[in-house]
Amino acid sequence: MHFAFLGPESVRAAEASECAAEQDAFWPYHDELFARQTQSGAFSDEGLNQIAADLGLDTAAFAECLSSGRYADLVAQDTALARSLQIGSTPTFLINGQVVTGAVDLPIFEQVFQQLGDRKSTRLNSSHIEPSR
Repeated sequence: MHFAFLGPESVRAAEASECAAEQDAFWPYHDELFARQTQSGAFSDEGLNQIAADLGLDTAAFAECLSSGRYADLVAQDTALARSLQIGSTPTFLINGQVVTGAVDLPIFEQVFQQLGDRKSTRLNSSHIEPSR
């Protein structure tokens, strides 16, 4: 889910991450966005296309995707849903209706699952979960 709340460049970055996902590169692209977030112009269209090039993506397909705006509605819907749930920061996790906010350690998640009675989830896999579409 995208929560593009920092202005137009964060919206474009979210759209760009979906374009990268078309080439099975959502997480590498995501990681580069975070690594470059303090660089001036990193989230401009030029900067977003540069990240795609640096990751070895098909830059023509990526640029076409980004310029098409085909993920604009998805990002807007995700952001609207997050706001309707009164989410105000990232990361925020919703686990069976329980809100966990912030970059918390694994034991916090284990505690949440234990409180929810899910004894099967006492040990979580820390691998990335692919975004839903």
